[in-house]
Amino acid sequence: MTVRSISFRLTAWYAGMVVAVIIVFGAFSYKRLEHYLNLTLRQSMSHRAAQIANGIVSDPDRLDQDELGVDIEGVYAPGTNDRFVRVTRKDGTIIYVSGQPNDHSFDPRKVPLPSNPSAKLAIRVEAGPAPLLIASTIARVGDETYLVESGSSMSPIRNVLRRFLETLIIGLTIVVCVAVSGGYVLIKRALAPVRRMTETAQEITLHHLNRRLPLVETGDEIAKLSLTLNQMISRLDESFQSVNRFTSDASHELRTPLTIIRGELESLLANERDAGTVKKTLFSLLEETERLGKIVQGLLALSRLDGGTAQMVYVCFDLGEMVATTTDQMELLAEEKAIELITEIENGVEIEGDRSRLKQVVVNLIDNAIKYTPRKGNIKVVVRSSQGKAYIEVLDSGPGIPEADLLLVFERFYRVERLDGNNVDGTGLGLSIVQSICAAHAGTVTAANREKGGSCFTVELRIAR
Repeated sequence: MTVRSISFRLTAWYAGMVVAVIIVFGAFSYKRLEHYLNLTLRQSMSHRAAQIANGIVSDPDRLDQDELGVDIEGVYAPGTNDRFVRVTRKDGTIIYVSGQPNDHSFDPRKVPLPSNPSAKLAIRVEAGPAPLLIASTIARVGDETYLVESGSSMSPIRNVLRRFLETLIIGLTIVVCVAVSGGYVLIKRALAPVRRMTETAQEITLHHLNRRLPLVETGDEIAKLSLTLNQMISRLDESFQSVNRFTSDASHELRTPLTIIRGELESLLANERDAGTVKKTLFSLLEETERLGKIVQGLLALSRLDGGTAQMVYVCFDLGEMVATTTDQMELLAEEKAIELITEIENGVEIEGDRSRLKQVVVNLIDNAIKYTPRKGNIKVVVRSSQGKAYIEVLDSGPGIPEADLLLVFERFYRVERLDGNNVDGTGLGLSIVQSICAAHAGTVTAANREKGGSCFTVELRIAR
């Protein structure tokens, strides 16, 4: 696991958060415990000083040094309890001082007197190897003033805090180790689906695009990622399948005219023929060459349109005027089959696009309709607008398109087989070019059959703003 991996960063972040929380919680607990222990000790010493002042020193009959010591020792036992008690006159004469404590944390005889005794209860801390917290108060008996002091070493508090801190450190170490180990295991388990997806993705090659990544039923981002990647692989699979079909179809379409040309040329070389036969053969070769040229031009146009490299000059123009002019130019081709071309043009339909490319759309659709419309039939070309869309419709009176072929007519090199066996000539690229040009203009083209017979091709484009 490298320091830049997601597992390491997540584990480090998780461990850092645990450490930070424990440190903050430990510091807060330490301060609260320290405050509580100090406050308890202050209250205890203050209460004892007040008790001694009120219960013993205030009684004039007990101010005898021996008697006072017996009473304090009997009631409070300061030495046994590691406490400090001292009673002092105003002139500094010590009436009573407790003995050496059991823990030997301080020497009662070396504890200095306060510099400014106060009538009110006062708290002070005498520094030393073991700091001593002392509560002092003034007691008056007649005209005499006495200072009563009660104290305790702060070593027990320090010992408690030190043990608490040691416990925190040990606990922090254990918790961090457990948290890091557990976090690492959880993160590895959480990222296990990603690892499986990676292993499967490495096995997916051009020849295994039918495989899919394992789906993770977690409903989170990883599940969305696996689903999205599978959708992407499906699109790639479809694209490669389309490319393979296109390559196969293109090879087939190009092989036929090349075979014919080669056969004709070999026949010319092998046999002596008269001028008329040679001329006829050359005309046949020229037709096949033109067919090859159309296929190559169509493939080049499709390649540029699909790759986005086709040069487009977008201008705003009247769609109805362009369609009417193009239909007039197609009249001669229709007259050869005695087909009537009818136009129904809505005026003022303005669109923005490449005029020459969209003219090619109209030419291809009308040419396709003429090929499949029988003699003395009719073709209707309509331009209309509706709800911000412009429409071009080419309706013919031909035999229509079989339902199974409606979704395939825009495939490259696909040609509808006629029931009468009179198949039309063509490269099978015209409608594919129409679809690519419409897609380049953010438009669509669809094919459908008319209720009264014949087919209808509809182009939808956006009206210029």
